[in-house]
Amino acid sequence: MKISLRIQFLIKNGLKGLIWMVLLMVGYFLFKEIIISHDPDLWIEKFYARPEIIYFIYIVSEFFFGIIPPELFMIWAINKAGVAHYFLNVGFFAVVSYGMGYLTFLIGKFLFRRVLFRYIRIKYMKQLWPQVRKYGLFLIIVAALTPVPWAAVSLLVGSAAYPSKKYLVVALFRILRFAVFGYIIFQTHQI
Repeated sequence: MKISLRIQFLIKNGLKGLIWMVLLMVGYFLFKEIIISHDPDLWIEKFYARPEIIYFIYIVSEFFFGIIPPELFMIWAINKAGVAHYFLNVGFFAVVSYGMGYLTFLIGKFLFRRVLFRYIRIKYMKQLWPQVRKYGLFLIIVAALTPVPWAAVSLLVGSAAYPSKKYLVVALFRILRFAVFGYIIFQTHQI
């Protein structure tokens, strides 16, 4: 049985994303054991005294290509307060991520109509462009479920004139990621 190129693309990039996720988790656990465990009060004081700053950093990060992995914010949330507060934060993070993805998708659609972007696309993205159009659905799924930059992929797919309704439906995989990783983080941080 031959697997289609799109499914191969999804599996290959999904595995790469999972490897990155494992590396991030190992890095976090090392950071927690080596740095935080020596003076936890210092870290708690710095990061938990002003939650609005953390929320602002998260929103900016999600808009600018997901510079900081959302799992770090989930870890922050689980250490901040009780279970209900944690799940409200994870829900907030998921909605913001989904919304910022859609915002960057719309910016991509706006850029698609601009002459300068068409020039850039023709000049610099000749090989990439057909793949974005061909794998758009799978590219969204990979970015939604893995550490591949969500906002960047949303921008790229939007600039490829991908249909908005399809994007919004497939982008729901982003919510699934938050549910799964939120649950994993919750289970691994139980006392």
